[in-house]
Amino acid sequence: MKLQHEQIQYIEFVSPNFEQIKQFYTTAFDWKFTDYGPEYTGFEGTYVDGGFAAGQPVKGSVLVILYSQDLESTLAKITAAGGTISKDIFSFPGGRRFHFEDPDGNELAVWSDK
Repeated sequence: MKLQHEQIQYIEFVSPNFEQIKQFYTTAFDWKFTDYGPEYTGFEGTYVDGGFAAGQPVKGSVLVILYSQDLESTLAKITAAGGTISKDIFSFPGGRRFHFEDPDGNELAVWSDK
């Protein structure tokens, strides 16, 4: 991955259950994980890398937003993988999006320009 000056390069979450959270993101988005001992697992992406540290998630003010070419299909994959839709699909200037919580309660969003 080419590093971009002053751009987000890494996102870190916390999780009390690595096996559950890895299963969710592998099923929902086909993310690949590498374990770095009992207290950390990382994932690698095309644009942003990230990981999960051992801990209990706390809802914060930062919202990670993923892009989808097919919003309805992505929503279906998330719910089939065990995610909970916290804000159903809605329109905004420039596209549509929805919010979901993963099994640990981390809230993310998915948007589409279609």
